[in-house]
Amino acid sequence: MSRLLRAEWTKLRTAPGTGWLLAAVVLVTAGVGAAVAAALADPPYDVARTALAGIVAGQAVVAILAVVSVGGEYGTGMIRTTLTAMPRRGGVLAAKAVLLCGLTLAAGSVAVLGSLAAARLLLPGGEALSLADGPVLRAAAGSVLYLALAGLLSLGVAVAVRDPAVAAGTVLGLLYLPALLTFLVRDAGWQRLLYRVSPMNAGLTVQVTEPAGLPLGPWEGLAVLAVWAAGALGAGGLLLRRRDA
Repeated sequence: MSRLLRAEWTKLRTAPGTGWLLAAVVLVTAGVGAAVAAALADPPYDVARTALAGIVAGQAVVAILAVVSVGGEYGTGMIRTTLTAMPRRGGVLAAKAVLLCGLTLAAGSVAVLGSLAAARLLLPGGEALSLADGPVLRAAAGSVLYLALAGLLSLGVAVAVRDPAVAAGTVLGLLYLPALLTFLVRDAGWQRLLYRVSPMNAGLTVQVTEPAGLPLGPWEGLAVLAVWAAGALGAGGLLLRRRDA
C-alpha cells in the first residue's frame, strides 16, 4: 500500500491544478461564509450554521478536485500506465481515496477555522462562536468531515463515469438538485423524504446546533452522506475492476 500511496501522491502533487484547487477550497468556503456573515442583520438564526454557510460553495471545489484527479488520467491515457505498473485496481482506488481525503481534511480544517474567525468579527452574535461549546465544535468538525465525504463521493463518481465534464455534472447534480427540490416540493411528506435522502441537506444537518424537529439528527445526516460516498466508491471500484482502462 505504501508504494501505491507514494505513486499516487507523486501524481497528485505534480498535477498543475492541485495546489490552486486546495487554495480555492479555503478561499471560497471562508469567503462565502464571510460574505453571508457580513450581509446578515440581527438574529434569530443559527450562528454556527450561518458562519459555516460557505461549505455549500466549497464542496463544489472539492468535487472538481476529485474529478480532475481522476479525469486527467483518463483524458491523457495515463491510467493505462498506472494500472499496468500497479495492477491491484482496488488498491489504486484506495490510495487515491486516502490521499484525497487527507488533503480535503487539511484544506477543510483551514477553511472552517477561517469561516469561524470571520464570523466572530462580522456576524451579529458571532462572539458566541467558540470551539469549547459542544454544538459549535460538532458543527465545525462535522463540516470538515462533510467536505471529505463529498470528495469521496465525487471520486467514486469520477472513476465510474471517467469523463471529467460528465462526472462533474453528475456530482453537482447529486449534491444540489435534491436539496433544491426539497424547497420546491409543496407536500410535507415528500419534503421530509427528500431531506432524508439528499446528500447535501442530510449531511449539513451536522451544522445545526439545535436540530430538534428536523427529519434527521446531526450524525445521522452525516451518515446519509457517508452511505452515498460508500456507494459511489463501491460502484466506481467495481467498474474499475471489470472494464478495460
